[in-house]
Amino acid sequence: MTARRIALLGAESTGKTQLAADLATHWRSRGRRVIVVDEVLREWCAREGRTPRPEEQEPIAREQERRVDEAAASGAEIVIADTTAVMVAVYSAMLFADGSLLQFALQRQRTYHATLVTGLDLPWVADGLQRDGPHVRPPVDAQVRELLARGEVPYQVVYGNGPQRLAHALRALGEADDLGDGGAALAACCERCGDGTCERHLFTRLVGARGGQGV
Repeated sequence: MTARRIALLGAESTGKTQLAADLATHWRSRGRRVIVVDEVLREWCAREGRTPRPEEQEPIAREQERRVDEAAASGAEIVIADTTAVMVAVYSAMLFADGSLLQFALQRQRTYHATLVTGLDLPWVADGLQRDGPHVRPPVDAQVRELLARGEVPYQVVYGNGPQRLAHALRALGEADDLGDGGAALAACCERCGDGTCERHLFTRLVGARGGQGV
């Protein structure tokens, strides 16, 4: 059986790790075999006590993907990647003007069955060496979306806090029938539904409203 690979991408402090844990708990409670592949960069920074240099980016990206392959070959039904090589490539390009990892990251991203991008609606929280500050999140988010679009990798953006974010993720993954009462919450919170098309419609309406006000 081929494991279903789910990638969680997003800027720092946007809830990727929590969402990975919540998805795993949800599916395990329903008897499904799930493996979460943790973020290698976080482990690396904790071990080395610093952030990686430019030449250390590629080994981190490749190790992240190697662990995903290993998990997928272990008999799991679902593999959740708490980040992928895409995030390493994006930060490497932004911090060091090094785009050498982008092609590898896109090739790898196409091996995932679903890609979720965590929205910027959660408050920023400091977390050791990895996080630079809330000002970094919007440009990283933009770069992630641009790279996925350039590589024609489909993705869904998920919003909300706690159970709502989990419900939006499940809906984006096509498992809305498994939401229970969460389905009603989704209908009542369309502005954070994580539907990319809906998101564009809302942005268009917002720009139109501002234009009408002469802003």
